[in-house]
Amino acid sequence: MQTLQQRRPIPRTSVSQACEKLVRDRVLAQSVVDFWTQELTPDDWYAGGDALDDMCVQRFGSLLQDLHEGRLEDWLADPKTIFGYILLADQLSRNIHRGSGRAFETDAKARAAAKKAIGHGWDLRIEPPARQFFYLPLEHSECLEDQDRAVRLILERLPDGASTLLHARAHREIIRRFGRFPTRNVALGRRSFEEEQQFLETGGYGRVLRELQ
Repeated sequence: MQTLQQRRPIPRTSVSQACEKLVRDRVLAQSVVDFWTQELTPDDWYAGGDALDDMCVQRFGSLLQDLHEGRLEDWLADPKTIFGYILLADQLSRNIHRGSGRAFETDAKARAAAKKAIGHGWDLRIEPPARQFFYLPLEHSECLEDQDRAVRLILERLPDGASTLLHARAHREIIRRFGRFPTRNVALGRRSFEEEQQFLETGGYGRVLRELQ
């Protein structure tokens, strides 16, 4: 019979390891959410600027790379982490890789995550105006079906989101006209067609907004 000194330490169970990972994931995801919804203001969300972009790179650049390489997929199964996943894939990616085609490389992941969260009703756990970020991955899609759904969701789930709705309608109108966002062409190495170039040179997105007001 083994003495107490001879017994091997009891190994940590897979259950305890999974619990520790869940806690770590939630802390990381919450750091993304807190940064975007508490440290920043709604004006910051769309203002951009080098200082903000540099801050995003320093604080979340490596985490975005983890997401891109598939190391954050567990975040998709938890309503407490999926919002951080969406923000990272759809919003912070645009700050971290501004002006580069890489800004859009996690859009498909953001879109899939948003659709899952919306399907479970997890978006309704987040109060406006931050709730809009569940719908922006659809608004950033170059698929008209996604654009139509974004407009419907904003109408249904953001009753006071008149400005958000206007921008969603503008995004949808551009996809209706061109089937893609001409403003992305340079970053993605796409050739602009004549009508797209004319659009860019005659007011672009701002002109569409004014037409819809």
